[in-house]
Amino acid sequence: MSEFSPLSPHKGDRVELHGPHGPVAALRGPRPDEVIATALLVPGYTGSKEDFAPLLDGIAEAAILPVAIDLPGQYESPGPDDESAYAPAELGKVVADLVSQLAADGPVLLLGHSYGGLVVRGAALAGAPIAGLTLLGSGPAALPPGPRYRAMEAGEPLLRERGVEAAYVVRERLTAQLAPNRPPMPERLAEFYRERFLATKAACLLGMADGLRREPDLVPELAAALREHDVPCLVVAGEHDDAWSVPSQRDMARRLDAEFVLIPDAAHSPNTENPTALLRELLTRWRGWLGAA
Repeated sequence: MSEFSPLSPHKGDRVELHGPHGPVAALRGPRPDEVIATALLVPGYTGSKEDFAPLLDGIAEAAILPVAIDLPGQYESPGPDDESAYAPAELGKVVADLVSQLAADGPVLLLGHSYGGLVVRGAALAGAPIAGLTLLGSGPAALPPGPRYRAMEAGEPLLRERGVEAAYVVRERLTAQLAPNRPPMPERLAEFYRERFLATKAACLLGMADGLRREPDLVPELAAALREHDVPCLVVAGEHDDAWSVPSQRDMARRLDAEFVLIPDAAHSPNTENPTALLRELLTRWRGWLGAA
């Protein structure tokens, strides 16, 4: 098990940004003495800002101000009751507005993990003024058939009929079946995952699950938008990713004319599984995009 997790210590602060559905909960900082850009970090389905805790201090050391968020409806960010509001295109508009707010202080780099990758794609297509785009453990379209897809299908009727807590019990049971040899999770971390899931709006979980199962392939549109605005792009995958396949992510990078990077000793979440290697790859590209030495 990685020594890193959403509970990894960091020097950032809990803050709130302005959003259309209420405050957007965020972890910001630590603030570098000299800030050359802001990195807006967007989590995936059932995730939160804490998923980027192992990256915050390292990003700041590169003179880039990290800002990790809970999307509307996730964990500590309020969200609407309309499930359609959680589609990648709709959440992309929210993220595009956040980018515009942050861009008042300088260039903004945008990273999306997993479902967050589909969301930041939506933000780029909505015209977010970004200085670079990173897709982490994300794919070109809907999640392919597999255990994760089946888990969402199994959880949906329970979520609708019996609520978030019942869906969480089923989720944990399926996770245990898929990874029977996984070492026991520290009690504090297990409690955090439970608290986060139960705090997420049912409409958010249902809407994101629908997006994960139905999102079309918009890679050609994204490639055109990036070319039009001369925005560099990076696609990053863990070498053992079990969501979107590594070949599909590599092919997406080719279609985007983007660099592709594989993170060793990581699966779907290099940000917690191997953040040291991930930071090394991210910061080299990001500082290069910004023209920093």
